[in-house]
Amino acid sequence: MKTFGRMLIAVLAVLQLGACVSTTSGTAPPEANNADAATANFQLGVRYFQAGNYELARKSLERSIDLDPKRAVVWSTLGATYEMLENPRLAEEAHDKAIKLAPRNFDVQNAYAVFLCRQRRYEDAEVQLDRSIKAATNDNPQVMMTNAGVCMMQKPDYERAEAYFRDALSRRPDHPEALLQMAILKHATGDDFSARAFLQRYRAGNKETSGVLYLCTLIEAKLGDDRAREECATRLQRDFPNSPEARRLKGT
Repeated sequence: MKTFGRMLIAVLAVLQLGACVSTTSGTAPPEANNADAATANFQLGVRYFQAGNYELARKSLERSIDLDPKRAVVWSTLGATYEMLENPRLAEEAHDKAIKLAPRNFDVQNAYAVFLCRQRRYEDAEVQLDRSIKAATNDNPQVMMTNAGVCMMQKPDYERAEAYFRDALSRRPDHPEALLQMAILKHATGDDFSARAFLQRYRAGNKETSGVLYLCTLIEAKLGDDRAREECATRLQRDFPNSPEARRLKGT
């Protein structure tokens, strides 16, 4: 499902929207020109990152930092970019810089925790996420709870993962990622009746993807419901014929 990748790209999209280039007319002082140029390079770097052009993203983000080195979100995005370029040392240095510049920015903390979990530093990631979850000013702790659950699944510690997902759903019963991850967890642990229930809740309010439909085929196969499995398989092959999941279903 590539959960961390989806969440990180969503964070970067939010950060990009929050950094608009000034359109004020007239002659601006050098500081303002630098700020606008830094923002433009940051936004360009985010777009390169989302397109998978990590080397171009790095160049744009480093240029943004040269113009304005105090923007935590730029350092955070650069950290994610270094990770994609397989340089964990520079990635951690960039994330650490971002945290120091904005210790109360939950998106920055979330991105750092994602990095730590990908590096299999599960305990460090959990500490980082728990800090955000417990912050009184965090209005959306279910996001960090779900990320913590995903991280615990990778450890794996299914009991702790489920506790995080249920905490997220107690905060927001329709939180899409928590519903989907509970379905994945329940299937992984052999409780496919519960997996089906969580997946049905997810599908009722969210757009289906190739991964969701493939998970449906796995769950229904375990439950022995050939009709339901065939329905999901047909939709997967019809709507996402070139997806890895469709090829996997065909055995190719």
